[in-house]
Amino acid sequence: MTQSRTHTCNELRIEHAGQAVRLAGWLENVRRVSKNLAFLVLRDFYGTTQVVIETEEMMAAIAGVNCESTLAVEGVVRERESKNPKQPTGDIEVVPTKIEVLGRCIYNELPFEINRSKEADENTRLKYRYLDLRNPAVKSKIVLRSQVVSALRKAMEDHGFMEITTPILTSSSPEGARDYLVPSRNWPGMFYALPQAPQQFKQLLMTAGFDRYFQIAPCFRDEDARADRSPGEFYQLDMEMAFASQEDVFAVLEDVLPPIFARFGTYSRASAAPFRRIRYNDAMEIYGSDKPDLRIDLTVTDVTALLDGCGFGPFEGNVVKAVVVPDFHETRKFIDKLCADVEVQAGQKVYWFKADEKGAIMGGVAKFLADRADRVTEALHLAPNTWVGLVAGKKTAAQKAAGVLVKQAGAAVPGHMDKEKYEFCWIVDFPMYEIGEESGKLEFCHNPFSMPQGGYEALCAAEGDEEKALAINAYQYDLVCNGIELSSGAVRNHDPRIMVKAFELVGLGEADVKAKFPAMYNAFCYGAPPHAGIAPGVDRMVMILTGDDSIREIIPFPMNKNAQDVMMGAPAPVEPKQLTDVHIAILPEE
Repeated sequence: MTQSRTHTCNELRIEHAGQAVRLAGWLENVRRVSKNLAFLVLRDFYGTTQVVIETEEMMAAIAGVNCESTLAVEGVVRERESKNPKQPTGDIEVVPTKIEVLGRCIYNELPFEINRSKEADENTRLKYRYLDLRNPAVKSKIVLRSQVVSALRKAMEDHGFMEITTPILTSSSPEGARDYLVPSRNWPGMFYALPQAPQQFKQLLMTAGFDRYFQIAPCFRDEDARADRSPGEFYQLDMEMAFASQEDVFAVLEDVLPPIFARFGTYSRASAAPFRRIRYNDAMEIYGSDKPDLRIDLTVTDVTALLDGCGFGPFEGNVVKAVVVPDFHETRKFIDKLCADVEVQAGQKVYWFKADEKGAIMGGVAKFLADRADRVTEALHLAPNTWVGLVAGKKTAAQKAAGVLVKQAGAAVPGHMDKEKYEFCWIVDFPMYEIGEESGKLEFCHNPFSMPQGGYEALCAAEGDEEKALAINAYQYDLVCNGIELSSGAVRNHDPRIMVKAFELVGLGEADVKAKFPAMYNAFCYGAPPHAGIAPGVDRMVMILTGDDSIREIIPFPMNKNAQDVMMGAPAPVEPKQLTDVHIAILPEE
């Protein structure tokens, strides 16, 4: 017996015929055939069961009851005359002796048809998310998410990791995104912050002597939404290991993730361990991205020297990258759309030419290549019916635009993307420093807590030498799957001397380090073990597993693209007294 139910709506089979049962669920639909005959579909979390109304008494019990009302049905199971092989319960039906309305739906019309809710406007779906989640196709993704999280927990525990929860209210920390701030009632003018990640806490756990930590950690960042990023909050499989190297972290995830993807994934094929390792600089040169989609067989070629002096203005003085697409039989209309799509995403124009069925270069910028057609054909290994897309600009801009072209062409041109598999890779050897686009000065490229390759000596050698600083790589790595970054991680900088020196190169001294990261700096002064970690995003992982294009599909109650919870009405104003309690005054805009 489950909450006065004898069975769920997906449980009854032919062997239950003749049994008296009690079911409970939602009235999915009812088809009235005559005044004494109707067919009712009852739906619960597990599935559906057909109920056949055959008496005036039972017809009266459902009179005026709207769809999506909750009902309890008592009756007898019998074999159906007209079976439905598409339904697990399609061999039986229930003949009711009693129908009770447990929760009445007072609306004659719903915001959308439950089983077709995915066709509704997204804001409508999110406003009535509790109805949207009644759709089995939507609900199944939340069920899958729960199963994935459970499997991740078990796998981590099997690898000797201990789950430890870290604080939600903490101090503001410069970690790359905007904080969500929480005003303090007891400390006027002071604020807590919701953690962007448990980064410092997990490193402190290593310093405290815990050997292997993990948690399914909530993280809060005031960021704009993207298809693969939900605004507000997200969850990650946060982990850290003491006395560990980069390879130790790789070994754990290469053991944990493939079984998860094999068990829950949409596709049956996935990369086997060890995953491919690609240096950051190589990824940018070969794929035009530090998140390459290895399901695509297209790559980037530098043709700056090859096209130097060709007379085409946009190439002069710029880095020029080419993406060669063999076996190309598309129309000019297709080419124009492909180039336009890349320009929208990358902000860079795409130029092109192609080798026709005889191998002759034609179309686009071909007239500028007439004096070097043979060299171009040889250098790019052009076969007949090959299309070449070209982008030009400063090095980084040209690389990124070429990367967008690779992904767009790979997905759009038939035969260049093996979509139905999971391709993992590690991007390694990230630069420790970069020149900031706005500041024009040396800045940390990614995580300032990463251990620089070459350690203290490499940092000392780079003092006052920007070129040497830019050449320093960090023991930092990203895990990428199908062109989506699942995670960033690093071997941590656990030595206070190296930490201070790393910050000195970007113009911050020991006092700044102590002020910004007091707990971690002080803890490291008491002898910290070498440690390393990573934090794969659970939301992105489930999105990849289900094959969805939007991360909001796999989150139970997501915000919309504008970081609004349209169901709960957040963000929202609060009472003046609440503001007074936390010493906040809202000033009118000037």
